[in-house]
Amino acid sequence: MTNHSLSEQLHQIGLCAVPAQLDDFLARAAKARWSGLQLLEEMARAEITERSRRSLERRMRLSGVKSFKPMADFDWSWPTQIERNLIERALTLDFLRPPRNLVLMGGNGLGKTMIAQNLCHRAVLAGYSVAFRSAAALLDDLQRQTPEGRRRKIRAYANVGLLCVDEVGYLSFDDKAADLLYEVVNRRYERKPVIVTTNKTFQEWGEVFPNATCLVTLLDRLIHHADVTLLAGKSYRLRESELETAARRIRK
Repeated sequence: MTNHSLSEQLHQIGLCAVPAQLDDFLARAAKARWSGLQLLEEMARAEITERSRRSLERRMRLSGVKSFKPMADFDWSWPTQIERNLIERALTLDFLRPPRNLVLMGGNGLGKTMIAQNLCHRAVLAGYSVAFRSAAALLDDLQRQTPEGRRRKIRAYANVGLLCVDEVGYLSFDDKAADLLYEVVNRRYERKPVIVTTNKTFQEWGEVFPNATCLVTLLDRLIHHADVTLLAGKSYRLRESELETAARRIRK
């Protein structure tokens, strides 16, 4: 039997790592004079490593977490108010089990999204399925579905290991959007954690979802078993822009 046909058969029984490097694998086995047991152990080890790598890549791709700054770059001294201990504790992923929601509230440019992205990234690395979506993207995804498609999407958002709804309050939505968000939050209630970033106080969410009859119940589900933390201060992005402008003037 040729190595090519053996590789195809290994693929057929579901192996992925060994068939791709079969010649090298067999050469190492011959050189090291592996026993039959050692051969199987090395094969199993290679498959586990490769499947873990593929699983991580898939979960990272599906998470929706794009490029972001690591927490090492976060300037803790910039916000005039921030609960550093609470955020650092969350970065250990202690809120995932038992599930607790996390609401990051504050003005623009204070790092809410950066913190949320880091939390989601760490959850992916820890083996959790993650969905990081802006409020606009999540609600648009649900609203443009057929009824059956919407039910499937709601189930998916309800069952993902960690859901982050970013930028609640940057746009206004109708009452139907509030109903959809409530459906997702309600299905996750006391089962799976939710991260929310928002530039609005809860009293101002009526401006985000005007005429939504479910708003009180939505907030009740969201903040029960939740840590709500406020970030205050001036926009860090504005500061960076001012520093860049000053540097250009000096160069001139």
